[in-house]
Amino acid sequence: MSYVDGFVIAVPTANKEKFFAHARELDPVFLELGATRVYECWGDDVPRGQVTDFHRAVAAKDDETVVFSWVEWPDKATRDAGMKKMMDDPRMDPAANPMPFDGKRMIFGGFSADLVLGD
Repeated sequence: MSYVDGFVIAVPTANKEKFFAHARELDPVFLELGATRVYECWGDDVPRGQVTDFHRAVAAKDDETVVFSWVEWPDKATRDAGMKKMMDDPRMDPAANPMPFDGKRMIFGGFSADLVLGD
C-alpha cells in the first residue's frame, strides 16, 4: 500500500524561484531514498474560508503564497527508512541549505493511501 507525506507551507511570493531552486536541489534526495514521486504545487486558487483554510493553517501573510507538497512512497516501511536516513543526510541540513520560507509554520503529516484512483 502506498504512503504519502504531505506538507503545507507559506512561502514569500518573492521567493518563488528560490523555493523551486531549493526543491530541485533537495527533492532528489527523497527519490534517492526510495520515494516514487515528489510534487511541489504553488497555490494559484487557494480561497480563504470563513472558519478555516490553508492560509490560516500556516499563518500565511499577505505577501506569501501557500504551497502544497507531497511525497509518494511505495509503502510506510520504505518511507520510515528513507526519512531516518534523510535526517542524517548533510544535504538536508538547514544550515547548509537554508529554507526559503519559515519552517516553523509548516504543517506536515504521513498518510496511508487507502484509496487511489487513476494515475
